[in-house]
Amino acid sequence: MRKSWILPLITLVATALGGTAAGVAPASAASDTPLRVMPLGDSITWGVGSSTGNGYRGPLWNQLAADGHPLDFVGTVRGGSMSDPDNEGHSGYRIDQIAALADASLTRYRPNVVTLHIGTNDLQGASEVDSAIARLRSLVNQITADVPDATVLVASLVVSTSSSEEQWRGTYNQAIRQIVSDAQATGKHVAFVDMSSLTTADLADPLHPNDSGYQKMADAFHRGVQSADSAGWLKNPAPAPSRVQSGIAGKCMDVNGANTTDGTAVQTWSCGDSANQYWSAYTDGTLRSLGKCLDAAGGATANGTKVQTWACHGGANQVWQPYNGGYRNPASGRCLDVPGSSTTDGTQLVLWDCNGGSNQRWTALTAG
Repeated sequence: MRKSWILPLITLVATALGGTAAGVAPASAASDTPLRVMPLGDSITWGVGSSTGNGYRGPLWNQLAADGHPLDFVGTVRGGSMSDPDNEGHSGYRIDQIAALADASLTRYRPNVVTLHIGTNDLQGASEVDSAIARLRSLVNQITADVPDATVLVASLVVSTSSSEEQWRGTYNQAIRQIVSDAQATGKHVAFVDMSSLTTADLADPLHPNDSGYQKMADAFHRGVQSADSAGWLKNPAPAPSRVQSGIAGKCMDVNGANTTDGTAVQTWSCGDSANQYWSAYTDGTLRSLGKCLDAAGGATANGTKVQTWACHGGANQVWQPYNGGYRNPASGRCLDVPGSSTTDGTQLVLWDCNGGSNQRWTALTAG
């Protein structure tokens, strides 16, 4: 039976792992584990077709709260009448479009549960379904790299009355099982969530569920969370990102222009509340903002080496250790430094001999 897929896979891997995923590693917790949930996907995640605009998110929130989990739904958009409408559902988006925003959102909010339903807008023909499967595999790998201690619940696509989608939905859904199985084989907390209980009677239009359909989706995701809990996968949420203030008064560590391109300068700027001044400390020693790692340019170690953001790759030039009130790169033995103690907005940070000066001191500030 297809519904037996979730628990056996989770139980098998949870027994075999015997360790913790790389990166953030909060302590294990009981069934009342606080959940920071990111609903991720397209218009079905947003809730198109539901009478409240909540989609599956509303009933899922109620079920998880009834289980005793303190809850926070997270994401960059808000939709529906529920009290906690935050989500990452984007109407009309394909998998590649979700992938383009996922790094920044996941490292900004650091969910410990991700509910993923994506691919409806990708299925148009044989070549497209093959591309969609490859993109989904890449997206699952991307999510688990960004939030390595999170449980990722990957849903099969719900039924539709769209001939272009229905022709390829079965092929795509079967591939999801393999993607999940492959991820679990490498120790990742990824589970398949079967949405086959929805029928065409549960649709508000050719693609979107109605209220009864969204209730069934919530039930399926709820079972996925419960199975993950039983397997010991649920962990306390990692610390939320913080602004990092310089010892130079009023200045914060800032990604220039909120640009996510590799090689973007990391600089000082007057402290604000924008996403490009929020940084997450991971247990692998990286500091991350907007899905990128704080990086000593080119792996150089000399005084004056410029500091930038770059795709996280595990290199020694992306490791930063707390040191004397600041951050030290152990590969170079040098500290994160505001050159010349400049107070000018846009001053790019560099490596420099550690000296304990105010221009090498950095303090994490709470949000808000």
